Amino acid sequence: MIRINLLPYRAARKKENIRFQLNVFIGSIVFALLAVFWYNSMLNGRISDLNDNIRSTKEQVAKYQAINKEIEEIKKTLALLDKKIEVIQSLERDRKAPVQNLDSIYQLLVEKRMWYTQLEEKGDTFKVSGVAIDNQTVADYMTRLEKSDRFQNVRLVASKQYKLKDKEDLSLKQFDVNFQKKTTNPQTPAEVKKK
Repeated sequence: MIRINLLPYRAARKKENIRFQLNVFIGSIVFALLAVFWYNSMLNGRISDLNDNIRSTKEQVAKYQAINKEIEEIKKTLALLDKKIEVIQSLERDRKAPVQNLDSIYQLLVEKRMWYTQLEEKGDTFKVSGVAIDNQTVADYMTRLEKSDRFQNVRLVASKQYKLKDKEDLSLKQFDVNFQKKTTNPQTPAEVKKK
């Protein structure tokens, strides 16, 4: 009978099996290291992109903050200009008011029966001194003032007899009347059309 020794084959097979397992183990470690390296590179790329985005965003924020500062300065300048325009417009309105008041007071004069000797304006209050032919003329003048759409609170402060130095037989009435300008100014037809 022939005897074949299979032991070296088994030993060689065992060595081959160990070598295969060692190659698989080393290959797994190399693959794991490559996977970790690739994942690390990918994360580093993302971190780099995010840092670039953060830097870009910070630059844009700084740029927009500078623009916002300019806008705030422009808003302050515009507010100041609006105040100046408002003051100019109020001065323009108030510039015309004394002329309009004098015109209104002159329009209320009872012609050829009275005349003014003094006209004084303090704020919204007017003091008119004048001379009239008689008491009825003073009363007519006060009625005209009360019916006026520009004046209110008409009061007769004083009324006394007045004689001319040249003509002793002519007696006139010297009067003082106080009144106030109405708080709401009457609208002109142009202002009514604007509304």
